[in-house]
Amino acid sequence: MMEYPDSKPIYDKLDKLLSLPPIGIEQAAMDRYLEYFEMRCAKSKAMIAEAQQFIPGGVQHNLAFNHPFPLVFDKAEGAYLYDIDGNRYIDFLKAGGPSILGSNPSAVREQVIELLNHCGPVTGLFHEFELKLAREIHRHMPWVEMFRMLGSGTEAVMAALRVARLVTGKKNIIKIGGAYHGWSDQMVYSTKVPNTRRFEAHGIPRACVKHTCEAKPNDLVSLERVLRRNRLLGGTAAVILEPVGPESGTRPVDRDYNAEVRRLCDRYGALLIFDEVVTGFRIGLGGAQGYFSVRPDMTVFGKVIAGGYPSAGGLGGSKQCISRMAAGLQSGLKKIYCGGTLAANPLSAAAGYFTIKEIERTGACEKAGAAGDLLTRGLQKLAAKHGLPFAIYNQGSICHLETVGAMFVNIDLMRPWTIPGAIKQAKARKAVMEAYGAAYMAEGIVTLAGSRLYTSLVDSDEIVDDALGRFERVFENVDKSHLT
Repeated sequence: MMEYPDSKPIYDKLDKLLSLPPIGIEQAAMDRYLEYFEMRCAKSKAMIAEAQQFIPGGVQHNLAFNHPFPLVFDKAEGAYLYDIDGNRYIDFLKAGGPSILGSNPSAVREQVIELLNHCGPVTGLFHEFELKLAREIHRHMPWVEMFRMLGSGTEAVMAALRVARLVTGKKNIIKIGGAYHGWSDQMVYSTKVPNTRRFEAHGIPRACVKHTCEAKPNDLVSLERVLRRNRLLGGTAAVILEPVGPESGTRPVDRDYNAEVRRLCDRYGALLIFDEVVTGFRIGLGGAQGYFSVRPDMTVFGKVIAGGYPSAGGLGGSKQCISRMAAGLQSGLKKIYCGGTLAANPLSAAAGYFTIKEIERTGACEKAGAAGDLLTRGLQKLAAKHGLPFAIYNQGSICHLETVGAMFVNIDLMRPWTIPGAIKQAKARKAVMEAYGAAYMAEGIVTLAGSRLYTSLVDSDEIVDDALGRFERVFENVDKSHLT
């Protein structure tokens, strides 16, 4: 990340966007885009229809839900994805973030194949790449003194909160409203939209979030208020946050925000947990902690930590904290209960190690960030050219294209009489956002929900220029009747 964005003008643009009705694509153009799926994606449509008989919703991963129906991809190579109908797409999804080297990089794949031929994917016993990966992470992130590999980011968050409570002897956890920290019972609380609390906590007993608290995004006064209140209720074990802002920086934070949170944690005796599932080895080899020069007590890893291969999760941090995750018998030290049959398997540990080495060798973070800057500037110019009030911004290779602000609708559970109207507005905006995602897909671009894009090492200037031409064709067909 070469330049950190100023958050205030971004929020000003988002406020303006929310003051307008959802700005969608003209119906005639949208009909043509939907026709693409019927005419060019017949095999995908048929397979998803069959999958719905055996798989709930027809797909196994939330990222795969796309309007009007999910496409089936069977090839990933470099900057491109290919569906089973033979259509090629520029890949700005990047598997939700981990593929900073591009899809299926040969430098990693060949090493993994060699390992598989030699020992297979898992033994249940120690393998040298567990040490190599932990040592490599520490080399780039010195505050990660020890590292325990797990199966996912969700598991790593669960472990981090358990460690924080054991180390501090306190129970309360503060998260930032709108952030996603996995789907464990205690973290399905104000996800995506701040102040929604248990809105999505179906099947989760209320007691599971008894000690989960929320502070407003990018608001130090709100955070200190909760810390002060918790001091009267047994204290705060930890503050957990995404260091570029909730939802991978969708709600960006000020440049000095993390340093001030560190100061507040020290003042109130709370641990600071960075969720670097997305930012780790993406915005820089040192992660967000290196970029901001802020020391977290623990760091949650995922995605790239296994190079895009399975079992992508882990927790690192100070020896004082991570030693509480020691495996086996160790007398004189209370430990958290932590396991995972396939965690730190040879395949995943090796893939993570070779990925980080390749990121360093190629300068992938810097090149992906430069591609993100180029893409963002290009999208901003296109929006201005076509008179569109979109909010477009990036944190290096994490790019945001907010056309309707669906996630910024205020659903306030403290004012229940406003909820029906807010939910109706959120659903309307989400439907328009999904339509944009379908239009991008029909133009040959894969995005995350039509509003987030990740760039990578392989996204050359030519690929970005090609993508911008495709985006412009969508922007040309936006219905501007509400803007006059």
